[in-house]
Amino acid sequence: MITNAGTSIRVTGVDACRGGWVAVEFDRPGVAAVRVAASLASLLPRCDPSLVVAIDMPLGLAESGWREADLLARGLLGPRRSSVFAIPPRAVWAEPDYAAASRRCRELTGKGFSAQTWGLRVKLLEANAYRETCRHRLYEVHPELSFGAMAGGPLWESKHTAAGRGLRRDLLDAAGIAVPAVPAGLLGDVLDAAAVAWSARRIAAGRAVTIPGRPQADARGREIAIRY
Repeated sequence: MITNAGTSIRVTGVDACRGGWVAVEFDRPGVAAVRVAASLASLLPRCDPSLVVAIDMPLGLAESGWREADLLARGLLGPRRSSVFAIPPRAVWAEPDYAAASRRCRELTGKGFSAQTWGLRVKLLEANAYRETCRHRLYEVHPELSFGAMAGGPLWESKHTAAGRGLRRDLLDAAGIAVPAVPAGLLGDVLDAAAVAWSARRIAAGRAVTIPGRPQADARGREIAIRY
């Protein structure tokens, strides 16, 4: 929780995890509270305008072409560029399976997209539907951009290695964020959610970087941008 002009603002970082979603919230300075739920609706309150939530999931789909935010983020991440997926247009996600989606993507963009990206479909659609109904502020953040900002440059160690997870925990510690003990299978997601919460705090304080500087907009006028 931070205080801005006398008003308390709660900040939360969210990441997808096996079986649902994990949230990290700063209950008091430097101490992270971790919550897990099967859906965003059960994880987050819908009607709390004081809440600033950042989520590691694409928000906003282009009608044609690729999202500029993803292309710019990949350019900033060097060895971690593959952690940012190129997100195809809205119509692709309406297809029933990956083969049909890949064909549709080629029709719209001239290129296909990865099966790993298609694996985001259920949670991507959930996050975008939730964005339409929640009453609090919801922003897209990529944790590798957050960690890179903490470190002063892209991280060379992958989060999938013990050394990479240790480095990320050290960066959070240096930022004054103590991540509590969690099951080993959840640790990577919790570290990512904590980094996203770190960026949510920057967003609430008006210090976050936004890419692109002039965001795209989806068909409903909602921005397509990544912050960190």
